[in-house]
Amino acid sequence: MTLSPSAVALLGLLGWTLFLLMLMLNQRGLLVLSGKLAVNGFSPDGSNMPGAFGQRLVRAHANCVENVPIMAAVLLYAMVVSQTSITDPLAGSLLAARIFQSCMHLISTSALFVWLRFAGFLVQIVITLWWLLRLAGLI
Repeated sequence: MTLSPSAVALLGLLGWTLFLLMLMLNQRGLLVLSGKLAVNGFSPDGSNMPGAFGQRLVRAHANCVENVPIMAAVLLYAMVVSQTSITDPLAGSLLAARIFQSCMHLISTSALFVWLRFAGFLVQIVITLWWLLRLAGLI
């Protein structure tokens, strides 16, 4: 069975979100097991995570949870109505932009990296909006 680029992107978006979750769980698990933080001591926004990376990781994962469902829904819709000819050409770009955005989030919060992160996010929004308008027959 060969997966369409849209199916690969859908699985990639979900897999990337899960990967970030596993990183976060690993980091939190190590903090609990080492006694550095109580099992119920984590703030939802990651503000009490030791080190800047932990805070950025929580935020990068939350950003995926906030935005990936929209992209996944559009990809899934295209697959269900057999319109992947609309989504296939840019599916890989969408996935790459999501991974790029998350990586920029994880690396730094300096102005340059915030701009890079925004650029990756903008690419995703433009692609998703383009697909949505085409799938709806508006363009």
